[in-house]
Amino acid sequence: MTNKPTKFTEAEALRFHAAGRPGKLEITPTKPVATQRDLSLAYSPGVAVPVLKIAEDPDTAYDYTTKGNLVAVISNGTAILGLGNLGAQASKPVMEGKAVLFKRFADVDSIDLEVDTEDIDEFVNCVKLLGPSFGGINLEDIGAPSCFIIEQRLRELMDIPVFHDDQHGTAIISAAGLVNALHLTGRSLKDTKMVAIGAGAACIACVELIKAMGMPHENVIMVDRTGVIYTGREEGMNQWKSAHAVSTDARTLEEAMVGADVVLGLAAKGAVTKEMIASMNARPIVFAMSNPDPEITPEEVLEVRTDAIIATGRSDYPNQVNNVLGFPYIFRGALDVRARTINEEMKIAAAKAIAELAREEVPDEVAAAYGGARPHFGPDYIIPAPFDPRLIKAVPMAVAKAAMDTGVARKPIEDLEAYGQELSARLDPTASTLSLILEDLQRRPKKRVVFAEAEEDKVLRAAISFKNNGYGIPVLVGYEAPIREKLREMGVEDDGIEIVNAANSPNKDAYIDLLYKRLNRRGFLLRDIQRYVNRDRNVFSACMVATGDADAMVTGLTRQYWRGLKNIKRVIDPLPGKLAFGLSVMVTKSRTVFIADSTVNDRPTGEQLATIAEMSADFVRRMGHEPRVAFLSFSNFGNPPSDKTESVREAVHILDERDVNFEYDGEMQADVALNKDLMSLYPFMRLTAPANILIMPALHSANISYKLLAEIGGGKVVGPMLLGLSKSVQIARMTSTTSDLVNMAALAASAAHMLEADEAAEEDSGE
Repeated sequence: MTNKPTKFTEAEALRFHAAGRPGKLEITPTKPVATQRDLSLAYSPGVAVPVLKIAEDPDTAYDYTTKGNLVAVISNGTAILGLGNLGAQASKPVMEGKAVLFKRFADVDSIDLEVDTEDIDEFVNCVKLLGPSFGGINLEDIGAPSCFIIEQRLRELMDIPVFHDDQHGTAIISAAGLVNALHLTGRSLKDTKMVAIGAGAACIACVELIKAMGMPHENVIMVDRTGVIYTGREEGMNQWKSAHAVSTDARTLEEAMVGADVVLGLAAKGAVTKEMIASMNARPIVFAMSNPDPEITPEEVLEVRTDAIIATGRSDYPNQVNNVLGFPYIFRGALDVRARTINEEMKIAAAKAIAELAREEVPDEVAAAYGGARPHFGPDYIIPAPFDPRLIKAVPMAVAKAAMDTGVARKPIEDLEAYGQELSARLDPTASTLSLILEDLQRRPKKRVVFAEAEEDKVLRAAISFKNNGYGIPVLVGYEAPIREKLREMGVEDDGIEIVNAANSPNKDAYIDLLYKRLNRRGFLLRDIQRYVNRDRNVFSACMVATGDADAMVTGLTRQYWRGLKNIKRVIDPLPGKLAFGLSVMVTKSRTVFIADSTVNDRPTGEQLATIAEMSADFVRRMGHEPRVAFLSFSNFGNPPSDKTESVREAVHILDERDVNFEYDGEMQADVALNKDLMSLYPFMRLTAPANILIMPALHSANISYKLLAEIGGGKVVGPMLLGLSKSVQIARMTSTTSDLVNMAALAASAAHMLEADEAAEEDSGE
């Protein structure tokens, strides 16, 4: 099977939500508010101007306020995840999380609202009266049957999209997967027999959408706790179940499953047995979507039917039915055309777009994040990965077009191709690529990653998280007794966790021998080497990696970067023809910028700068970006002239001679490299768009820049990542969080896989 689900302790989850500013959201202004004039425009008296415009024409609220990109995530907490009715306040962490997903995946702003009532009239009235504030309403975690009534009434009362994701999100993704499963098994909707288990909000929504797409009413048998929902049944019925009653002699799930082509499960763990699966038609399609435990596990299905196509709601199996594939993008498309509602045609368009995406060739950036392995349309890939960067374009475009075709769009889009380009530019692929790297590690053979400072609490927590999430095998370097004690204090089972140090390592003498052979002609005595291996954990850890006792290492929390790197380089050399350097990544909501060299080379020569640019461009392309390199200086193309920019100019000439396959230019100032308007002052410039790789002329400027951005830049800094060594090593910043350390360890493990693949490719080419 594939990747494991994310694991964490209760304390880790609480710490995540409580650390720093409690919760997961904040509101930041999008206009400057630095001067009195700014404040006058933002508030009184300047705000009166748009107020009067909106009073004249309410639709202009979309032009002058956030309404057109703002969705309310609303719940009363009567059906929170799988936890039940815990009340409105308890639902807030979930609703905040939903708002985060809206922003992360589709750049939709979102505010969570928890309505403290179970009275349908009160809830509906509350949401209706808040309507002018929002461009759309996402209902969440509302128990059935209230959710049906609430959504139906709000859709009738409001002229903005109202969408209950627990129903329709699951329906859209499962319908997309079903379309592809039917295609692979040579079936069509009109001649497929399906059994739907659960009869709750999600199950009914799934069946309704599948019927709307073409499956005949009589071909679907719905089953609840009582049994088959058949025509004339009275026990446990309501108007929503009655709508799906059919004439059938089957009364039990076992009877309904005989001869079925598809089973759609949204019920509970163990609801389906192997005997039921065995009674289905050839090439059965099994969607067991109950979480956290499916109605039947894929392993159980395959024991009796090796020809089955299986989907679940879990991330540790192929074909995860994950709502995040749908709701952010559906609202994106609906908001962009100012839709009055989300109708059946828009849902069907979303399902078809998702299905078609799974059939397309996976792009290079996704394949690169998976270590070069490309998922292909087939039984184990009928639904795209949640982090596929193409979703932001494919689904909103389909939804927007359907809204226009059905007449519910207030603001039709004239140029869909331009709209698609705009969508692609909304989200930077770096975050998706990092997520795909983590998913890829969960599927691959596990690399042994050394955590060189394991007695530090943050490092130890990162190592445990790294292990629990299936990213690799942590090897802890430190004294065993205090580490074991800390593991007990954390409530962590330490069975199988390897703890090593110079005192207990059987390979210590081999490490000393290795290092002495490297350094004995560089002024080091044997006793110096023995002291290094015995006392310096970075040296000891690097020796483990150099000898193959481990695959990668991560360090940096307790020692300055340059000190750690200096000792590591005594053990591990750069790749042949390469040089080691640091590449820092600044990820903001609008762009990602890579900065080199931020950690290693003090004053690089022109030759070194050119090599750093080439290696950076290769890495950035693997991250899903088309590299555009700017060689930075205080001078713009020789103005003002200075001999201090000689190495930068030389690097440009060297790349001219190397005939590289990426855009580059210099020397230039940072604002010219990043500002499209300033770039236009230099029509001869080779860059077609603002640079995304900034090559600094010296270490001090690069180091100052990335640290300044890390503190006040308003984005997230990843790294600096250490590139160019012959073995996989990452040195984290001393201020790194536990999550940062997990990411750095994951990058180290991923790099180990890539180095291994490169070595194999070289061997093959040599043969």
